Amino acid sequence: MSLCALVITAIVAAPGAVAARNARQGQPTSGANDAPKGSCEHRELPPPPIDTSEEPAPGSPSPEPLPVPEDPVGGTRMGECGVIQPEGSAPPPAVTAATWVVSDLDSGEVLVAKDPHARERPASLIKVLLSIVVIRELRPETVVTGTQEDANQEGTKVGIGPGGQYTVDQLLHALVMRSGNDAAFALSRTLGGPGVAVDKMNALAKELGALDTRAATPSGLDGPGMTTSAYDQSLIFRAAMKHEEFAAAAKTKKIDFPGYAGKAGFQVNNDNQLLGTYDGFLGGKTGFTDDARHTYVGGAERDGRRLAVVLLRGERSSAPLADQGAQLLDYGFALVGAKAKPVGELVAKSPEAQPKQDTGQQQNEAVTEPTTERATAPQADSDRSAFGNVGLPLVVLAAVAILGSAGMWLRRRRARAARANRTASS
Repeated sequence: MSLCALVITAIVAAPGAVAARNARQGQPTSGANDAPKGSCEHRELPPPPIDTSEEPAPGSPSPEPLPVPEDPVGGTRMGECGVIQPEGSAPPPAVTAATWVVSDLDSGEVLVAKDPHARERPASLIKVLLSIVVIRELRPETVVTGTQEDANQEGTKVGIGPGGQYTVDQLLHALVMRSGNDAAFALSRTLGGPGVAVDKMNALAKELGALDTRAATPSGLDGPGMTTSAYDQSLIFRAAMKHEEFAAAAKTKKIDFPGYAGKAGFQVNNDNQLLGTYDGFLGGKTGFTDDARHTYVGGAERDGRRLAVVLLRGERSSAPLADQGAQLLDYGFALVGAKAKPVGELVAKSPEAQPKQDTGQQQNEAVTEPTTERATAPQADSDRSAFGNVGLPLVVLAAVAILGSAGMWLRRRRARAARANRTASS
């Protein structure tokens, strides 16, 4: 009877646990409390591409979607859909971006957001992640020789040519100020090749806690599996602004850039429209591809508070995305002035490396347990049944146990019957 009860309980409990996990991951659930169709869109993947840029090379499989964390990174409200704002605050300005975040660069507080973990494409904002890798691993005075392959890169280019001599510092400025795809390729070559550079970028994203982010190219040109979120880009920009080299490049208005093959050098200007026009602007980054649409990140300081804004998948129908970002920065500074309660936080490192805090008896046990074991031990899940991680495997195992018990019972019954017959005939 206990085995039968186990099977019945597992069958009843499994749908509830699966539905709860699916709700956390933005997957459809069944039942009367279904979310409206279309809510919490793009939890796993960005919208479908409009061209062939994301098709994998012949013979290569398409990348699987990145796992969706069971608990939203940055706090419970970071998993909400639509606009997430402090209680009692005025509505934020209307912008065209599908997803955006306003955060504090110093404290990491998320002040207001819209679909912060919706997965989109970063376009050239991914160059911020590449910049951190470059700053960490390459010396600024290292000289890089330009190649024809650098010059052949698609999209925006700063003007690198074969045989040209460029320092890493000059290439970093060209990457941040002018969004040069040729500069991105030259720097990725110096890191060991585009594939190596992308691996380093993805390892860094995971280290920072940017779990929605996967780079497919060093420059931000669309590629198979490319994904990010406004939350992640806020994390990455905050990390980049802690490096003096990046912060200096982001607010530099112009630099002299070397020529090549007898061609004279030239001036490179910063393409960020808020630089010099928005009070206290600290710099930022623009981006665009056909699939990503317009993307933007920028920061500003006012009365000792430094805020940042990220917008993904925006349009320029009403105003340039930089101007829409300025409206959100104004709104963020107004929330600061009103002492509004933050709606989330930017994590300092990957949640995978941060064991959850326990209470009561578990806190006492933690004193004697090794830290590494605490960090890697599976966390308790309130959506599991009393039997643990319920599901089909448990049901099958219980059913097999019942069948085995039934078989043994039948064999014993037949043996008793046979002995009874032998006794009767003797």
